[in-house]
Amino acid sequence: MATEPAASAGNVGRKPSMNRTRTTRSVYEQAIRFALLLAAAVSVVTTILIVFALVRETITFFGDVGVSEFLFGTKWTPTLAGDQQSFGVVPLITGTLYLSAIALAVAIPLGLLVAIYLAEYAPTRVRRIVKPVLELLAGVPTIVFGYFALTFFTPEVLRATLGLGVNQFNALSAGLILGMLVLPTIASVAEDAMSSVPASLREGAFGLGASRLQVSLRIVFPAALSGIVAALILGASRAVGETVIILIAGGQVARLGLDPTQGYQSMAAYIAAQSRGDIPTGSIEYGTIFAVGLTLFFMTLLLNMISIRLVRRFRQVYE
Repeated sequence: MATEPAASAGNVGRKPSMNRTRTTRSVYEQAIRFALLLAAAVSVVTTILIVFALVRETITFFGDVGVSEFLFGTKWTPTLAGDQQSFGVVPLITGTLYLSAIALAVAIPLGLLVAIYLAEYAPTRVRRIVKPVLELLAGVPTIVFGYFALTFFTPEVLRATLGLGVNQFNALSAGLILGMLVLPTIASVAEDAMSSVPASLREGAFGLGASRLQVSLRIVFPAALSGIVAALILGASRAVGETVIILIAGGQVARLGLDPTQGYQSMAAYIAAQSRGDIPTGSIEYGTIFAVGLTLFFMTLLLNMISIRLVRRFRQVYE
């Protein structure tokens, strides 16, 4: 008499429909995992291709212009001809850092004050109104900020109200409005970091007799320091890479110095100004776009590396 094959130990008590469900779920999970891996790979490959394109054209550019002349030269006039043509990128680097410094001098203190207010002082109803408005401000097109600085802030505020003798294109107006652009980013990210601090730390400090200001500055702020540092670095990266505001309101003159009434040019603004299609492909002027772009890429990469290092150093994990 034939006997039925013994059921395996793993399938004892399981219905066939349950086995099919588990198999289908496993296939779906593998497909989702593959899709996520593919999305991550696309970003990595895209970055590698961008770097490859920048490096390839930059090497060609350095075949005509020396590396030392580019990195240490103090005069940037690539569009001129003859002996007047110079390729020293230092004025563009200093202009970028100078404009970013003006912006961060405005955005960092105001952004942190807004973050502290929203996280520690603002009522729930106020927070629900102010936080979306703040994030909406970060989504305003930068060209609006640029023309606001050029047509209103410079003539009406700096000249008429404050009586400053600034040029129509100047670093002060561009830097201050750039700070207004960066402020929502710093405030929003810092507020999220402070709001994520466990309430038990606040309750313990209040139980010891600390005031709300002491709790905010001595308990919550240090506990959220890693997120706050990330917000500051993110804001700095946004300021360094900003293009349209500087292009419209900051002027297109690469110069050394720290006179806020004069116009300055950043690296991103130069790339935007020169990438209008009227430069012959393969020319030295065409190569400057990629050389400056690669320099800007390494600057933002350095900022991101500093951010990751600081976040890991000050990161605190709460259970």
